[in-house]
Amino acid sequence: MQEKFRSDILANDNNRAILERWDALALPDGWLVAGCLFQTVWNLQTGRAPDADIKDYDLFYFDDSDLSEEAERRVQQRVDEVLSDLSVPIEASNQARVHTWYESYFGHPYPPLQNARDGIDRFLIPATCVGINPVAIHAPHGLQPLYDGILSMNSLTPHAALFEAKAASYQSRWPWLRTMREEAGSRQALL
Repeated sequence: MQEKFRSDILANDNNRAILERWDALALPDGWLVAGCLFQTVWNLQTGRAPDADIKDYDLFYFDDSDLSEEAERRVQQRVDEVLSDLSVPIEASNQARVHTWYESYFGHPYPPLQNARDGIDRFLIPATCVGINPVAIHAPHGLQPLYDGILSMNSLTPHAALFEAKAASYQSRWPWLRTMREEAGSRQALL
Protein backbone atom coordinates (compact mmCIF):
# COMPACT_ATOMS: atom_id res chain seq x y z
CA MET A 1 0.00 0.00 0.00
CA GLN A 2 2.93 2.38 0.61
CA GLU A 3 3.99 2.18 -3.04
CA LYS A 4 0.42 2.95 -4.14
CA PHE A 5 0.34 5.91 -1.75
CA ARG A 6 3.67 7.23 -3.03
CA SER A 7 2.51 6.82 -6.64
CA ASP A 8 -0.81 8.53 -5.92
CA ILE A 9 0.63 11.56 -4.16
CA LEU A 10 3.25 11.99 -6.90
CA ALA A 11 0.38 12.31 -9.42
CA ASN A 12 0.00 15.80 -7.93
CA ASP A 13 2.69 17.86 -9.72
CA ASN A 14 3.10 20.17 -6.71
CA ASN A 15 3.85 17.26 -4.36
CA ARG A 16 6.29 15.88 -6.92
CA ALA A 17 8.12 19.21 -7.29
CA ILE A 18 8.37 19.72 -3.53
CA LEU A 19 9.89 16.27 -3.03
CA GLU A 20 12.25 16.70 -5.99
CA ARG A 21 13.65 19.89 -4.38
CA TRP A 22 13.74 18.44 -0.88
CA ASP A 23 17.47 18.79 -0.30
CA ALA A 24 17.34 22.52 -1.11
CA LEU A 25 14.69 23.02 1.58
CA ALA A 26 17.13 21.80 4.27
CA LEU A 27 14.39 21.00 6.79
CA PRO A 28 15.61 19.14 9.87
CA ASP A 29 13.33 16.12 10.46
CA GLY A 30 11.29 17.41 7.51
CA TRP A 31 8.00 16.01 6.18
CA LEU A 32 5.46 16.98 3.54
CA VAL A 33 2.17 16.45 5.36
CA ALA A 34 -1.58 16.74 5.56
CA GLY A 35 -4.11 17.84 2.99
CA CYS A 36 -1.84 17.89 -0.02
CA LEU A 37 -1.37 14.16 0.54
CA PHE A 38 -4.71 12.74 1.66
CA GLN A 39 -6.73 15.13 -0.48
CA THR A 40 -4.70 14.07 -3.53
CA VAL A 41 -5.62 10.44 -2.78
CA TRP A 42 -9.30 11.31 -2.31
CA ASN A 43 -9.29 13.40 -5.50
CA LEU A 44 -7.89 10.48 -7.48
CA GLN A 45 -10.46 8.10 -5.96
CA THR A 46 -13.21 10.50 -7.00
CA GLY A 47 -11.89 10.98 -10.54
CA ARG A 48 -10.91 14.61 -9.96
CA ALA A 49 -7.62 16.30 -10.84
CA PRO A 50 -5.00 15.33 -8.22
CA ASP A 51 -4.58 18.93 -7.04
CA ALA A 52 -8.27 19.97 -7.10
CA ASP A 53 -9.32 22.18 -4.18
CA ILE A 54 -6.08 21.75 -2.24
CA LYS A 55 -5.74 25.09 -0.50
CA ASP A 56 -2.13 24.74 0.67
CA TYR A 57 0.86 22.46 1.06
CA ASP A 58 2.24 21.93 4.55
CA LEU A 59 5.81 21.17 5.57
CA PHE A 60 6.61 20.06 9.10
CA TYR A 61 10.10 20.17 10.52
CA PHE A 62 11.60 19.98 13.99
CA ASP A 63 14.22 22.40 15.26
CA ASP A 64 14.28 22.86 19.03
CA SER A 65 17.41 25.05 18.93
CA ASP A 66 15.33 28.20 18.28
CA LEU A 67 11.60 28.31 19.07
CA SER A 68 11.12 31.90 17.95
CA GLU A 69 8.66 33.06 15.33
CA GLU A 70 11.56 34.80 13.59
CA ALA A 71 13.43 31.52 13.12
CA GLU A 72 10.31 29.94 11.63
CA ARG A 73 9.93 32.97 9.33
CA ARG A 74 13.51 32.48 8.09
CA VAL A 75 12.73 28.86 7.22
CA GLN A 76 9.53 29.98 5.48
CA GLN A 77 11.54 32.49 3.43
CA ARG A 78 13.90 29.72 2.28
CA VAL A 79 10.91 27.52 1.38
CA ASP A 80 9.36 30.42 -0.54
CA GLU A 81 12.60 30.97 -2.49
CA VAL A 82 13.01 27.30 -3.40
CA LEU A 83 9.36 26.71 -4.36
CA SER A 84 8.07 30.13 -5.49
CA ASP A 85 7.46 29.01 -9.07
CA LEU A 86 4.81 26.50 -7.94
CA SER A 87 2.30 29.32 -7.35
CA VAL A 88 0.56 27.49 -4.49
CA PRO A 89 0.62 28.41 -0.79
CA ILE A 90 3.29 26.38 1.02
CA GLU A 91 3.57 26.68 4.79
CA ALA A 92 6.50 25.51 6.90
CA SER A 93 5.80 24.82 10.56
CA ASN A 94 8.35 24.05 13.26
CA GLN A 95 6.75 21.31 15.34
CA ALA A 96 9.16 22.07 18.20
CA ARG A 97 7.25 25.31 18.86
CA VAL A 98 3.60 24.32 18.33
CA HIS A 99 3.01 24.01 22.08
CA THR A 100 3.85 27.73 22.43
CA TRP A 101 0.83 28.91 20.39
CA TYR A 102 -1.64 26.03 19.96
CA GLU A 103 -3.77 26.64 23.06
CA SER A 104 -4.26 30.35 22.36
CA TYR A 105 -5.26 29.55 18.75
CA PHE A 106 -7.36 26.38 19.18
CA GLY A 107 -8.38 26.62 22.86
CA HIS A 108 -6.83 23.31 23.92
CA PRO A 109 -3.48 22.57 25.59
CA TYR A 110 -0.79 20.90 23.48
CA PRO A 111 2.22 19.08 24.88
CA PRO A 112 5.75 19.78 23.68
CA LEU A 113 6.68 17.37 20.91
CA GLN A 114 9.84 15.32 20.53
CA ASN A 115 9.99 15.25 16.72
CA ALA A 116 7.99 16.22 13.64
CA ARG A 117 6.27 12.83 13.44
CA ASP A 118 4.65 13.57 16.81
CA GLY A 119 2.90 16.50 15.11
CA ILE A 120 1.65 14.28 12.28
CA ASP A 121 0.36 11.81 14.88
CA ARG A 122 -1.84 14.54 16.39
CA PHE A 123 -3.92 15.49 13.35
CA LEU A 124 -7.60 15.49 14.31
CA ILE A 125 -8.47 12.50 12.09
CA PRO A 126 -6.30 9.34 12.11
CA ALA A 127 -6.85 8.67 8.38
CA THR A 128 -5.18 12.01 7.67
CA CYS A 129 -2.13 11.37 9.85
CA VAL A 130 0.26 11.00 6.94
CA GLY A 131 3.61 12.45 6.02
CA ILE A 132 6.22 11.76 3.39
CA ASN A 133 9.76 12.75 2.55
CA PRO A 134 12.02 11.31 -0.15
CA VAL A 135 13.06 8.34 1.98
CA ALA A 136 10.08 7.55 4.22
CA ILE A 137 6.33 7.50 4.69
CA HIS A 138 4.88 8.10 8.14
CA ALA A 139 1.33 6.82 8.67
CA PRO A 140 0.90 5.82 12.33
CA HIS A 141 -2.62 4.47 11.74
CA GLY A 142 -1.73 2.81 8.47
CA LEU A 143 -2.99 3.84 5.05
CA GLN A 144 -6.13 1.70 4.88
CA PRO A 145 -8.39 4.19 6.74
CA LEU A 146 -7.27 6.89 4.29
CA TYR A 147 -8.14 4.77 1.26
CA ASP A 148 -11.38 3.58 2.87
CA GLY A 149 -12.44 7.17 3.62
CA ILE A 150 -13.02 6.58 7.32
CA LEU A 151 -13.08 9.73 9.43
CA SER A 152 -12.79 9.11 13.16
CA MET A 153 -11.60 11.22 16.07
CA ASN A 154 -7.94 10.92 17.08
CA SER A 155 -7.57 9.91 20.73
CA LEU A 156 -4.47 12.16 20.95
CA THR A 157 -6.61 15.19 20.03
CA PRO A 158 -10.13 14.40 21.27
CA HIS A 159 -11.61 17.79 20.44
CA ALA A 160 -15.15 16.96 19.30
CA ALA A 161 -16.10 20.38 17.93
CA LEU A 162 -12.90 20.68 15.90
CA PHE A 163 -13.31 17.11 14.64
CA GLU A 164 -16.93 17.65 13.61
CA ALA A 165 -16.06 20.83 11.71
CA LYS A 166 -13.11 19.22 9.93
CA ALA A 167 -15.09 16.09 9.02
CA ALA A 168 -17.98 18.18 7.68
CA SER A 169 -15.57 20.20 5.55
CA TYR A 170 -14.08 17.03 4.07
CA GLN A 171 -17.48 15.44 3.46
CA SER A 172 -18.69 18.54 1.62
CA ARG A 173 -15.92 17.96 -0.94
CA TRP A 174 -15.81 14.14 -0.87
CA PRO A 175 -19.36 13.00 0.05
CA TRP A 176 -18.37 9.31 0.01
CA LEU A 177 -16.27 9.73 3.18
CA ARG A 178 -17.76 8.07 6.27
CA THR A 179 -17.66 9.63 9.71
CA MET A 180 -17.03 7.23 12.55
CA ARG A 181 -16.66 7.62 16.29
CA GLU A 182 -14.72 5.26 18.49
CA GLU A 183 -16.98 4.17 21.37
CA ALA A 184 -16.27 1.42 23.86
CA GLY A 185 -13.77 -0.21 21.50
CA SER A 186 -16.14 -0.46 18.54
CA ARG A 187 -16.86 1.89 15.68
CA GLN A 188 -20.31 3.34 15.16
CA ALA A 189 -21.23 5.27 12.04
CA LEU A 190 -22.45 8.80 12.65
CA LEU A 191 -23.28 9.59 9.03
